[in-house]
Amino acid sequence: MDLEKNTQNTADDLSESSAEVPADTEPAASAAAPDPKERLRKTASDIFEIVEMFAVCAAVIMLLFTFIVHPTMVLGPSMEDTLIQNDYLLVSDVAYTPSRGDIVVVHNVGLRHYSDPIVKRVIATEGQIIDIDFTTWTVTVDGEVIDEPYIKLTPDDYRTSDWSYPLQVPDGYIFVMGDNRNHSADSRCRDIGLIDERCVVGKAIVRVFPFDRFTVFE
Repeated sequence: MDLEKNTQNTADDLSESSAEVPADTEPAASAAAPDPKERLRKTASDIFEIVEMFAVCAAVIMLLFTFIVHPTMVLGPSMEDTLIQNDYLLVSDVAYTPSRGDIVVVHNVGLRHYSDPIVKRVIATEGQIIDIDFTTWTVTVDGEVIDEPYIKLTPDDYRTSDWSYPLQVPDGYIFVMGDNRNHSADSRCRDIGLIDERCVVGKAIVRVFPFDRFTVFE
């Protein structure tokens, strides 16, 4: 008797609970769709950030190439085999003082036949005494034979000089030659002569092209 009564009470409670649920209950509404105007503002903001980033990069590159490094293309065979025609170099003159062995770019617009930038190697600097044996191609600076593993010599083809040696380099000047010694117009000839240091654009620090010949110069 009691069991039947309890069972009936439970059924009545469940019935009342079900009755309390509104008949018109619907699933929760889905999340609101993004506002088209907000999406447009976000896209515009992203584009602006990308443009701003490229503008900053372009400004940095312009400053770099204006004040720190200068691009130069090698013309002619005078620096073979170290450098060849159409090699692209980056040159820097930041806190630079010419030193023997450096590859430098020289630009003297006053030269009649060589008014374009030329690329040569520093052999002697101001105050030093240079001597050249054109038979053995031995170069002496301040009485010491310098080691030049980079030079290229053509057998039975010797370029001499317009000067008498030994020769002392005046203050403020440098003596330069091309590595391809018998096919280089340089400080040995009067058309170029000794180089005023003020005409030195800078030192070659890296060859950037062609890519397979990429080189950082000491």
